Amino acid sequence: MQLIPCGSGWEKDACAIMKSLTPLLLTLKVASLGTFLAFVIGVFFAFLAAHFRFRGRELLDAVLTLPLVMPPTVLGYYLIVLIGRNGWIGRWLYESFGITLIFTWQGAVLASAVVSLPLVYKAARAAFESVDQNLEKAARTLGLSERGVFLRVSFPLAWHGVMAGTMLAFARAMGEFGATLMVAGNLPGKTQTLSLAVYDAVQAGNDRLASILVLITSLVSITVLIGAGKIFRTQYLKEIDR
Repeated sequence: MQLIPCGSGWEKDACAIMKSLTPLLLTLKVASLGTFLAFVIGVFFAFLAAHFRFRGRELLDAVLTLPLVMPPTVLGYYLIVLIGRNGWIGRWLYESFGITLIFTWQGAVLASAVVSLPLVYKAARAAFESVDQNLEKAARTLGLSERGVFLRVSFPLAWHGVMAGTMLAFARAMGEFGATLMVAGNLPGKTQTLSLAVYDAVQAGNDRLASILVLITSLVSITVLIGAGKIFRTQYLKEIDR
């Protein structure tokens, strides 16, 4: 049911704003959950790569950084191969639990997590590598386990760098288009994020709606980037004071 008639003037503006709410809320949900997944995976592998030497570490670093340089549509194809109903993981999920990720908002979350993962991983690894190893050695000498060293020493000291990377990852997830389109499709009200809604509005010639959607996306992205810049600056000043 259309609550506001789309006439002219302010009515068109109000109608466009109402239409933008659904993709906005969906985008925030998808970007938040995708960033959370990227945060957990990125921080784990960043700590592993920064503190331990093992065979294949360079290959792991390359694989985790690959989404940063690979076209999103290619990433989307890889995800289809993995989580599609006939994919390696997707077939098992469907046959065992009846779960289908293709053309769902959960698939959009997975796509956002994959494309934003390198931003968390690279920032977190750099932050962990900047932590004074003498402090970590002292903690081990005092009897802390590796888990305790991570939770009580390494992570608190690397927090600012990790958070800066996470905020950039959130901004990246907010603007994701190609991989999301490949994996989740463009279903209004179900999988249509802000980026996809902008594309649809432009294709339909609805410049008013497209302008509002672009404005919302730009404001959120600028806010996140300003916040990440302040965190980076704080981390840099701390490094100077050491």
